[in-house]
Amino acid sequence: MVATAEISARETEVLTLVGEHLSNAEIGARLFISVRTVESHVSSLLRKLEVADRRALAQHAARSVRADRPQSAPILPTPLTSFIGRSRERAELTDLMKRQRQVTAVGPGGVGKTRLALTVAAELAGEFPDGVWFVDLVPITSPDICVVAGTAALALGLGEQPGRGMDESVLAALADRRALLVLDNCEHVRDGVAPFIERLLAGCPGVSVLATSRARLMVPFEHVYPVPPMSLAGDGESDAVELFMDRAAAGGWPPNHALRDQVSAFVQRLDGVALAIELAAARWTTLGLDGLTEGLSDQLRMLAGGARADDRHRSVRAALDWSHALLGPEDRALLRRISVFMKSFTVAAAAQVTDYEKGFVATGLARLVEQSLLVVTATPTGTEYRALETIRQYGLEQLTEAGELDDTRSRHLAWCVAEAAALARPDNRSRPAGAELASFGSYRPVAVADWRPQFDAVADDLRVALAWVCDQPGRRADAYHLARHFADLTFTRHLTGESQWRYEQAAALAEDPAESAALLRQAAAAAGCQLSGDNMYRLHRAAADAAQRAGDPAAAAADLATAATSAYRFWSTFERIPVREELFGLIAEARALAGDNATARAAIALAEAGVLANAFGASDASSGPSEGSYGTLNRMSSNEFGVAGSAVGPDVADVVVRAERAVELAHHTGDRLAESAALDALSGAQGRTGAAFAAAATARRRITLLASAPTTPDGTHELIEALGQVTEAGLGAGDLRGARRWARQLADHPMLAEVGHRATSRLLIADALAGNVTDVLTRSVRFLEAWQRDGTPTGPDLAAAAAGVQMIHGLRADHTARDEWHEVLDRLGTPPGHCNGYRVIFETLHLLHHGRTDEAYDQLLPDPADLWQGAASIWLHWYVALRAETFALERVPDAADRVSEAKAVVNGNPYAVAMVNRAEALLAHDPNRILATAAAFDAAGSRYQSARSRILAGGDHATHATSDLAELGLSPMLSRR
Repeated sequence: MVATAEISARETEVLTLVGEHLSNAEIGARLFISVRTVESHVSSLLRKLEVADRRALAQHAARSVRADRPQSAPILPTPLTSFIGRSRERAELTDLMKRQRQVTAVGPGGVGKTRLALTVAAELAGEFPDGVWFVDLVPITSPDICVVAGTAALALGLGEQPGRGMDESVLAALADRRALLVLDNCEHVRDGVAPFIERLLAGCPGVSVLATSRARLMVPFEHVYPVPPMSLAGDGESDAVELFMDRAAAGGWPPNHALRDQVSAFVQRLDGVALAIELAAARWTTLGLDGLTEGLSDQLRMLAGGARADDRHRSVRAALDWSHALLGPEDRALLRRISVFMKSFTVAAAAQVTDYEKGFVATGLARLVEQSLLVVTATPTGTEYRALETIRQYGLEQLTEAGELDDTRSRHLAWCVAEAAALARPDNRSRPAGAELASFGSYRPVAVADWRPQFDAVADDLRVALAWVCDQPGRRADAYHLARHFADLTFTRHLTGESQWRYEQAAALAEDPAESAALLRQAAAAAGCQLSGDNMYRLHRAAADAAQRAGDPAAAAADLATAATSAYRFWSTFERIPVREELFGLIAEARALAGDNATARAAIALAEAGVLANAFGASDASSGPSEGSYGTLNRMSSNEFGVAGSAVGPDVADVVVRAERAVELAHHTGDRLAESAALDALSGAQGRTGAAFAAAATARRRITLLASAPTTPDGTHELIEALGQVTEAGLGAGDLRGARRWARQLADHPMLAEVGHRATSRLLIADALAGNVTDVLTRSVRFLEAWQRDGTPTGPDLAAAAAGVQMIHGLRADHTARDEWHEVLDRLGTPPGHCNGYRVIFETLHLLHHGRTDEAYDQLLPDPADLWQGAASIWLHWYVALRAETFALERVPDAADRVSEAKAVVNGNPYAVAMVNRAEALLAHDPNRILATAAAFDAAGSRYQSARSRILAGGDHATHATSDLAELGLSPMLSRR
C-alpha cells in the first residue's frame, strides 16, 4: 500500500539527505537542527511512508530523486570551467565502466585524467542508484591502506569508530550498495590503494571503481584506459584548439577566429597536454600568441633530451617551466616558498613562512593569482590562497634546486608549532568534559564555534611539518612539541585512533622519560576510547618501562598495576586477555617497586581487588562475564543475589572490602581519575552482593567526582565508562528518571557520535522499561544503522537494547517489526542460558501486556537464588517484582508468600515497590489500592505502568487508561487468558 500521509517540508529535506546516505549527525549539521530532531523526523518518515527501516527509506528517497531528475546527483566536485571535447574518450571510458567493475584511467600528469573521470562519473550517475563518490588522494602522503581507507571514509561521510579500522568501516558502509567510487591521483599511494581496491571489490559486489593514476595499479580485475592528450586532429577545429580558445576567451579578450590555424600549431608543440594548454591560454591577454610561441620555444629547447621523463612529462614540465620563467625573480621566490603549504593559507601565514614583508606578499600573491598559478577564495575569516597540486609540487622542486628547502621548511615548522599551540589552548577548544554534568542535563561540550574548521584547515600542514622534522636529527625538541600538541588536537577533534599514534610518537621524541611515561598513559587512554584493550595493556606496560628509566619506581608500580586492572575492568575490549599468572606477576612486580607511595599502593589495591574478583568468578582470565556493566567485578557466584536469608560468600565480601580500601587510598592521593577507577570497582562489587542501592550511590559519587574531569583521553575514557555504570546502577535501583538522564548524556557524548549503537544502547534500555515508545522507535533507527555499519558486533548492552526495542514493538502489536528485532537479538549472540537476565524481563512485560500470564508464569518459575549469576547487578529487583505480579495474576497457591518475600527484597526501589504493592492489591481484590500505585509509577517515570495500574483497577479509570495507551502508540492491554 502506498502511504498517503502528508510529509512536511522539513521532513522532505530530511528524506532527501537520508537518500544521500548522510548520518543523522550530518543531516543535523546540514539543516542546523539537533540530532534528536533528526531522529524524530526519521521515525515519522518511517511511519508515514510505511517502510521497514532506514535502508528502505534511503531507497525510497533515491527513487523519488530519480523520478524528478534524469540521473542521480553524484557527490562530485563542481568544475569551475567547462569540459571541452573528448567525445571519443568519454564514450570509450563510459562503455568500459558499464562492462567492468574497476577501470584505471592512466596518463601523465596534466593530461586531463581527473576532468575526464569526473565527466564520465557524472554521466554514469544513473547507473549507480546508491551514489557516486569522489575521493581525492592528493593530500595524503602515506601509502598505507588505513590512510587510503580513512580518506575514502571521510569522502563517504563516515567517521572513526572505536575498535574498527577505517577500511572495515568503508566495506561495511558499501557492502550492499550499488555505487561508484572515483579514486583520484593514486600513483603516489599505489601500495595502499591496490589492496584497498582489492578488498573493496571482493567485499562489495555492487561497487565499481574508477581510478586515475600515472601508472597502472596492478590489482586483480583492473582494466587500464590510457588517457591520450587532447585531440590534435582537424587542425583549427581540434579539441586542443577549442580548449585554448575557450580558456583564452575567459580572460576577456577572445582570440580572433582567424588565428585558429596558428593556435593549432602552438598546441601541437604542447603535445596537446591539457594543463599546458590551460596555462598558456591564461597568458594570452598579456603576451599574445607570438609571445607565447617565443617563450615556449625557449623552454622546450632548455629541457630537450632531459633524463627526467618521457615526452609527455617533458611537455607538462615545459609549460610549467615556461610559466615560471615569465615571473620576476621575487615572484618566483614567493611561488616556490609558498609551495610548502599543503592547503590554503593567508597573507600573514605566507609572510611568516616566506620571510617577506606582509605588504610585498599581498601584492605578490595577487600577481600569482592573475597568472593562474594560485586559486583565491573568500572565506568568513578572510581571503585565502591555494596552489594547485601540480604547481605546488613544481614549486617544491624549484625550492630544492634553489637550496632554500630546509630554511623554508624550518619557517613552516615554526608557523605550524605556533598554530598548533594556539589551537591547543583550552579556551580555543572546550570546557572540561564533565562541566555540564552538575546540571543533570544533556552533555553539551562548550566549544569555540570555529575551532573545528580552523583545525581542519591546518591539519595536513601539521602532518607534513611533523613528518619532515622527525627526519631532522637536530630538531628533536621541535618535533616533540609539535607531536605533543597534535596528539591533543586530534583527540579533541575525535580522531581518536590518530591521537593514540601521535601520543606514542611524542613519547618516542621526548627527551625526558618521565614525559614519555605521561604521554604513553594518554595513549593508553586513547586506546581505551577506541575499545582496544590489548593496546591499553601494552601502553601501560610501556609507560612503566619509561617511568623506571626516569628513576620513578613508584610511578612504574602504578602503571603495572593499572595494566593488570585494565584486563579486568575492560576485559571485553581485549582480543587476548592476559592469563592470570601474568597478571599476578605484574602485581608482584608493582608491589616490589611501590614502596610507601600512596598512588602506587592505591593502584595495587585496585588491581588486587580485580584479581580476587576474577579468581572465583571463572576458571581462567579469558572467560570474562557475558553480561553485566563493567568487567569481572560484575560477575556473581550463585549465592550472591542478596535475597532474604541468603548469605554473601566470603570472597565477595573480601572484594568489597578491598575495593573500599582502594577508594580510600586513591582519595588520599587527590587523583580524581584514580579514585574514579576505584569507585568503579566498588560499585561493581556492591552490585554483585545484591546491594543495588549502595552500588547506585557509589556510581553517583563517581559521576560527581568526574564533574570537572579534563578533556584529556584518560578523563574522557573514565567519564564515558562512568556514565555507562551510573545508568545501569540506576536501573538496578529503580531510578528510571536518573538512569535516563545519565543515559542521555552518554548518547549525546561527542566521542560516541559515530557509534550510535554503543551511544544509545543504555538509553534504549531505560526508555523501553519506562514505556517511552516514541523515543525507543526514534533511537532504534540510529542504533540499527550504526550497528550494521559497524559490522554487527555483539555485546550484552547491545543485546539488552535490542530486547527492549523488540518488547516495545510487541506492546504495539507490530508483529513484523518484533520478528525483525528478534532476528537482531539472535545475531547479537546472547546464550540461551542467560535468558533470566534482560531477556526474561522484557519478554515478561510483553506477555503480561497481552494477558499471557500462564506463559509468563512458566518462565518466572526459577527462584531468584537459582538464577543465572549475571542477572543480579541490574535485573534482580525487576525479576522479583514481575514474579510477584505474575504469581498474583495466576492466583498460584503460595502467591501471598512470594509477594511478601518480594516486598523485603525490593524495599527502597520505588518502581519495584509499586509493582509489588500492585501485586498485593490484586490478591486482595482492592481496586483502590491498585489505583494508588498509578501515582507511584508516574513519580517513578513510567507512564505505561501508570496506565496499566488504572486498567487493572477497572471501571472508568480503565477506559481512560486505554486511551492513554493508544496515545503512547501501544495496543490495548488484554486481560488474563
